[in-house]
Amino acid sequence: MNTIEELLQKRKLPELLRFANGESVTRENWETRRKELVDILCREVYGYAPPAPAHVVVTETKRKDKDYAGKGTVRNLTLSFPTDKGEFSFPVVEVVPTDAGNCPVFVHVNFRPDVPDRYLPIEEILDAGCGVIRIYYNDIAFDGEDGFTGGLAAMYDRKKYTWGKIRMWAFAASRVMDYLQTVDYADKNRIAVVGHSRLGKTALVTAATDPRFAMACANDSGCTGDALSRDKVGESVKAINGKFPYWFCDTYRQYGDREHEMPFDQHFLVAAIAPRRVALGSAVEDTWADPDSQYLSACAASAAWELLGEKGFVHPDRLPVPGDCFDAGSVAFHLREGTHFFSRTDWHRYLCLI
Repeated sequence: MNTIEELLQKRKLPELLRFANGESVTRENWETRRKELVDILCREVYGYAPPAPAHVVVTETKRKDKDYAGKGTVRNLTLSFPTDKGEFSFPVVEVVPTDAGNCPVFVHVNFRPDVPDRYLPIEEILDAGCGVIRIYYNDIAFDGEDGFTGGLAAMYDRKKYTWGKIRMWAFAASRVMDYLQTVDYADKNRIAVVGHSRLGKTALVTAATDPRFAMACANDSGCTGDALSRDKVGESVKAINGKFPYWFCDTYRQYGDREHEMPFDQHFLVAAIAPRRVALGSAVEDTWADPDSQYLSACAASAAWELLGEKGFVHPDRLPVPGDCFDAGSVAFHLREGTHFFSRTDWHRYLCLI
């Protein structure tokens, strides 16, 4: 049986702890390297976004106190901010424990607007003493081919900003973070971004590009999320660009069937969150995402935390098996039974980590 080190060597990954110019990365210059990692990923994969707006205006449109058996306060909010082509606004739903003070908060980018939702178990979140703000991703940018003519994409010059829709959804999550900096109930040191599948990719990009997030929870994020692309099984760079090209910048398409020529791999994205926490979730039947490649990405990214004197990914010297849950370091990983889904099992893992 191959060791983890041997398995990683076979993937021939680009060096995480070496600058693009060949210089070695040290603890003292890690932040410079981290920013370089983000720049590489924006240039090659997710696209460049506009700068953050000068302000965000928040308007309450509906409120219900002592909902969910009296456990929580629910507010419908509209967030508005200036763009290059006028004001853009989007709705969110905020649910916080009744009389909350200094509580952890999850910014959840979700596939549906419903609260609660099959991917958003509100009562369990409240029982854990946490708040949550739900973003419905189609309110930001339509998850389909529209020529970047609608939603947030229409508010900026496409020739100036190359961002794909994953980067747009991440941009919206950062606007929620802008709002959370102004409220009394949120523990500013325990705000996490969470998402599943393509929105798990979004959670990783959000935390990599916005250091205010203390943790990213990426559930079943797979290809172009947490899974290594080199020698990956299931979904490939060619396949994901063929079906979802609008998620990324145009540059990414050149790497179809050329993963070993990429000057990056997905361990760069995971590592770009260091020294903050990353929680990765996988499912044994989710072969399209490739749990082994997700796990090996966590192993490769761990070097960033170790460089900083932190525990990174603490794991045995083997590939994962169902039921594994490794969370002794700053990189957490679990592999559950079942299929591609954001289950309550996954949520309970993330709730334990915040």
